[in-house]
Amino acid sequence: MPLVASTYNPPILFKNGHLSTIYSGIFRKVDGVAQERERITLFDTDFLDLDWSFASQKSNKVMIILHGLEGSAQRPYIMGSAKVFNQNGYDACAINLRSCSGAPNLLFRSYHSGATEDLDAVIQHILTNKSYDEIYIKGFSLGGNLALKYLGEKREIPKAVKGAVAVSVPCDLYSSLKQLLLPENRLYAARFKKHLVEKLRVKQELFPNEISDKDIASIKTLKDFDDIYTSRAHGFTDAIDYYTKSSCLPFLPNIKIPTLIINSKNDSFLGPECYPYTEAEENKNLFLETPNFGGHVGFYGVKNTTYTEKRCLNFLNEL
Repeated sequence: MPLVASTYNPPILFKNGHLSTIYSGIFRKVDGVAQERERITLFDTDFLDLDWSFASQKSNKVMIILHGLEGSAQRPYIMGSAKVFNQNGYDACAINLRSCSGAPNLLFRSYHSGATEDLDAVIQHILTNKSYDEIYIKGFSLGGNLALKYLGEKREIPKAVKGAVAVSVPCDLYSSLKQLLLPENRLYAARFKKHLVEKLRVKQELFPNEISDKDIASIKTLKDFDDIYTSRAHGFTDAIDYYTKSSCLPFLPNIKIPTLIINSKNDSFLGPECYPYTEAEENKNLFLETPNFGGHVGFYGVKNTTYTEKRCLNFLNEL
């Protein structure tokens, strides 16, 4: 499918990628979303917490929303998306990935960029226990990678799944990691590492035989974290094996439902391989929009509604 021309042109301050990223992640506030929590049990006895919000009238459409690394269903970009969809006749199911709902998950394993079995479990739960005719998926960053990988894997996608949007997606995880480790991104990387190591110390208390003080002390970078914990806990050989097998990029040619990727050109988290121009040109179902501005999960918009929130709604309504 031809690449999508973007009309996004924010105020001059928000043309700065870092400012756009930081404003969205730290300063933006979203109110007016009433969430109801549902806990579901997974195939391996662990659990996921789903935070639901609803349209004013009964709806046959639901939007599943996936957060990014160390996010949750209460992050402004999730709440903002849920609010826009609720206001336009969609119910919203915001997934808190394992260990991200405020309570530690039960197993040594947790969430990661390629854990599509958990997204599939939520979809199967909705199909079995709810009464929706149409299911849509919206993922941000890590959650966007997870959504795209799910859609491109060798599985039969339920007919109720009609479309998807992925925002600020690290389509090639190793390329994204190398970008995050650049000096200009050291504050972001340090923030992520701090939160991940804090959670790992909780894991250590629950599973003292699985992780040692020496292991934790050896974590100096995000790659170290993936070598020490992510790969071990989820069956990968090492961090590189994890990045290779969990990146959505190789799965994009197999996507068979209308899917939009929005990756800004000034996203400091994304390396060159994270912009799948060729894959979009060769797959009629895959639309790629690369605005000049937006940062990482930024895309400032007037009246506290981001460009990607409006763009996602328009894309799905046009299907």
